[in-house]
Formats: sequence, C-alpha cells, structure tokens
Amino acid sequence: MNKKKLALSAAAAALLWATTTTPGISAAARDYISIVGSSTVYPFATVVAEQFGKTTSHKTPKIESTGSGGGFKLFCAGVGVGHPDITNASRRMKPSEYEICFEKGVKDIVEVKIGYDGIVVANAKRAPQLELSRKDLFLALAKQVPDPQGAQNVVPNPYKTWKQVNPALPDVKIEVLGPPPTSGTRDAFVELVMEHGAGMFEWIRALEKSDKNQYKAISQTVREDGAYIEAGENDNLIVQKLDANPNAMGIFGFSFLDQNADKIKGAQVDGVAPTFEAIADGRYPVSRPLYFYVKKAHAGTIPGIREYLDEFTSSKAMGPEGYLSDKGLIPMPADEHEQLRSDVEQLKTLRIDQLK
Repeated sequence: MNKKKLALSAAAAALLWATTTTPGISAAARDYISIVGSSTVYPFATVVAEQFGKTTSHKTPKIESTGSGGGFKLFCAGVGVGHPDITNASRRMKPSEYEICFEKGVKDIVEVKIGYDGIVVANAKRAPQLELSRKDLFLALAKQVPDPQGAQNVVPNPYKTWKQVNPALPDVKIEVLGPPPTSGTRDAFVELVMEHGAGMFEWIRALEKSDKNQYKAISQTVREDGAYIEAGENDNLIVQKLDANPNAMGIFGFSFLDQNADKIKGAQVDGVAPTFEAIADGRYPVSRPLYFYVKKAHAGTIPGIREYLDEFTSSKAMGPEGYLSDKGLIPMPADEHEQLRSDVEQLKTLRIDQLK
C-alpha cells in the first residue's frame, strides 16, 4: 500500500471511529445535546432546553419530535456523536427495545421519570360535553367488537355514531383524531382504555388466559375504516382540527388540553373529568408516567448533559411549584422526586429485569 492510500485509509478509519464511539470525542465533534422522541414530552423538554440554554454556557439542545417508538429506534441505533444522546418517551422502554439497545452497544442507559400525565379525549369548546366510559371508547374504536346480537364472538365494528355505541351519547358520527402506532400515547391509550374496555366483557377477559393472541387482536387493534384518523405526532395539529370541527374528538396528553383550554375541553372518562388534581391524586383513570432516557457513555463526552439532567430534575422545574407544572406536567411525590435526584446524580443505570 502506498503512502497516499495509507493516509486515506487512516483518515477514513478515524472518521468511522469518531462517529461510532464516544471515548475521546471532544466538543469539536458535536457541541450540543441531541434529543429525540415523544411528542407528549416534547413541550416539557423544550421548556427545560430553553431554560438550560439561557442559564448555562452550553448551547440549547436540539430536540426532534419523532414519537416514542421512533425515538427508541434512533436512540438504540448506536453509541457516538452520530446518534441521539437522549430520547423522550410517553411510556416506559420495552424489554425488546432494551435488548436492541444492548445489541447495538448502548449498554448503560439512565432512566429518568419526569412526572405524570393524563390522556384525554377532547372536543371543541362549543361542542357538547361528553361523558364516556372506557367500554364506550373500546366499542367506538376497536377494529372488532362483540356481536351486538349477543353471541360470544366478534364482528367487524358496525358502529357509525356515538349513539349506536351508547344511547346516552349524541347521534354524531364517530370521528376520532389520534396518535399513530409509533406514539407512546397510542400505546398507553390501548393499554389503559382499550384493554380495560374489552375486559368489561367477561368472555373477552377470559381469553387473556386461554388465547392470548386472540385477546390481543380484539383488545389492542384499532379500527381502520375512517372512524379513527391517525393524525401524526403533532398534537397541536389535532387541537386545530378539533377547533375547526365540533363533531370530531381527539386523543392526546393532558398538557395540550391545559394549554388550549380556550379552544377545547376534555370528556369525563368513567365519571371523572381530566383535571390536574384528578390526575395527581389518581382518580382520573387514564394517566401514565412520562420518561426520558440518557446514554451514560455520552454524559462524559457531549458537553452539558449532566447540567441538563440537573436542570430537568430540579425542584424549580419538576417540583410542585415548578415551571413544568405551569405547562401541565403532574409532579411526582416528594419522596419519589428525592430518590430520582439521587439516582440521576449517580447516573444509575437501568436493568432489563426492572422492565419486566
């Protein structure tokens, strides 16, 4: 090999190393924090990032809203400056995602729970106030539903209006704008609403033990005939469409309801309205924790990660009187917050058995 080829080979190897590993990479490689993930966590992360950019010597992190599932794919693809440092998630990481991360070399992951959020079913301010049950929502949105004739089998969803689902509801076409399958909000809605609603039928509930695949097919599959409309990862877009169409309903995180209370209102679910207080004390049935995940290997390499973690987990941000509460985040109890702060300070890593 001549000297020219040797030099080119060495340069190529150095470039490959710099984009796939973190040890020794300086700020010259990337001098800002790269964040992807949940559209629900996005507004909270953005506020923290802006505060971080104003109060530290570091650049404001760059945040991309990809959905929880999309964020985990990007996050788990590898270690190094070519991959995100943090992914936001509106559900907990799945064991399968952890395993993919491990296989790709992302072996030390710090899990940060930031608080709680409710999933709301909302409509335009000028539309009727709805009182829905999780059974109503299952019957309105499932791809297959129990035979209305009473037989213990399922049929393609025949319901076109809310009144057909429940005579107490309006005679209005079922039209629900909601998140796509890549969204953590969609995952949580399926688990907390659809599965619970399906379980109101005893024979379906029994399938969870006798035929798990059939149970999942019934309780977790959303209809695809136009009644449920995938609206992407932009919850603000759903809010705009609800404001324009008073007959439509939308599914998104409580924070978007809280920030757009002049345009939309949330339906009661199982008799409880989606309020800050009802989510905080556990009365509202459709609530879930929110998270973000950090590559420990990047914390000592990409400038500002530790300071960003400190800002996000501080009392001034996520405490009861913190600025994230003003954005709709439901704070965690004081003892849980104290433990979180300790774990984050130590960069305590997640184990797969904690996810099962």
